Amino acid sequence: MSDTSSEIRPTEVVVLDPPEDVSDDAIVQPQQPPDLSHEADDHSGEMDREYTGFFEGPEKTLEVCFRAIDAGNDVCIPPPPQPPGRTLGLRRLSRTDLDRVCRRARCTILSSISNQYLDAYVLSESSLFVYPYMIVLKTCGTTTLLRCVATLIELARGLGLEVDWLGYSRKNFNFPCDQIFPHGSFHQELEYLYSHRNLCERLDGNGYTLGPVTSDHWFVFVADQTIRSKNTELDTDRVLNIMMFDIDPTVADLFYYDRYEAKAHPEESEDDAVHRISTAQTKAAGIDSLCAGYKIDPRAFEPCGYSMNAILFRSYSTIHITPEEGSSYASFETNQKVESYSSLINNVVRTFKPKRFVMTLMADELGLQQMKTNPLTGSSESSKIIVGTGKTDSSNKMQYKRRSLASIKVEEDCCCMMGNWVLEEGPLDVRAGKLRGMSVS
Repeated sequence: MSDTSSEIRPTEVVVLDPPEDVSDDAIVQPQQPPDLSHEADDHSGEMDREYTGFFEGPEKTLEVCFRAIDAGNDVCIPPPPQPPGRTLGLRRLSRTDLDRVCRRARCTILSSISNQYLDAYVLSESSLFVYPYMIVLKTCGTTTLLRCVATLIELARGLGLEVDWLGYSRKNFNFPCDQIFPHGSFHQELEYLYSHRNLCERLDGNGYTLGPVTSDHWFVFVADQTIRSKNTELDTDRVLNIMMFDIDPTVADLFYYDRYEAKAHPEESEDDAVHRISTAQTKAAGIDSLCAGYKIDPRAFEPCGYSMNAILFRSYSTIHITPEEGSSYASFETNQKVESYSSLINNVVRTFKPKRFVMTLMADELGLQQMKTNPLTGSSESSKIIVGTGKTDSSNKMQYKRRSLASIKVEEDCCCMMGNWVLEEGPLDVRAGKLRGMSVS
């Protein structure tokens, strides 16, 4: 889809039986039999793949919102306003419960940080965020994220909570053949959600594809059972995600574990060494500056890779990096509510200097109205992004042009937007000084 005007054009709805040419990963066959029973989810982590030197960086993302159940008539009602605290709602889930959820997705909890509003967990494959009435789980690689949905519903039911809204999304896979059931294709993921006997009653939603099917595109599933609050200010929500590909080699090199001293002193423990190297990578890449004022929990991986969660009041930001040559990738996601993401986006892109990136925004209508600028609206020209490189020669700036744009409104008021930006080679446009919106001089 070429980006030739400021009009945002909706994409087609993905039905349960899409044509085989909807996407490259839509025709990949499942890697294990499609047993949809709840018991089968207990064994979802038994199949491992040999590391090939390439890694599926782009994450699968699951967000589930819950509401309280009226025990008298089993009618769901929105949770009443309560002061923030660790003992509310989903934050009462034990570590054993959370480990059980992660086991279904084939990942483990490595560390955590908390404040009065939420708990944030760094995982072996990405991140988990737990609010009193919302849980966000991001997993990369060959994880089986959707297999934890039934467990989440079961555990929440034990806390007197019911599904209110569920969203699942991911970019098209770079290595679809490596994926494990039920993630062999978006068709298979939808079929799993529709057919699973423990899910189908609660997840009456629809699947959508945004973006050009011949290039980077975004799959979205939304099931909305929300009972709208009279105070709509409490219902506003938005999540910005920047998925960056072919990041600068000098930046990628910072996230190889062996670049750093294995032991600072003979008495240093392995955990202390991991913490030291994680902090060093955070500062070397300038990630600490991206999340100034936030409480940060970084994690360096061997032989390479990096994850970081940051929390401030009710907001989270998270970064995940896979630096392998040929599949280097970095992602930045946040749910912070600001009137303009311009400075943040420019700082993120300048930090990693990718050759291309995909930006997605999922928000309700009121959340969009609260934004003064939106990089996913307007013309291609006004949405150019120009960042400095820190060099003093003619290559001191990098210019990114939006090549495609897609948007759709789903369910009641969930707006999904995505755009593809590509680094332009050669000298900057002579009109660069007059660029608007996301651009900086």
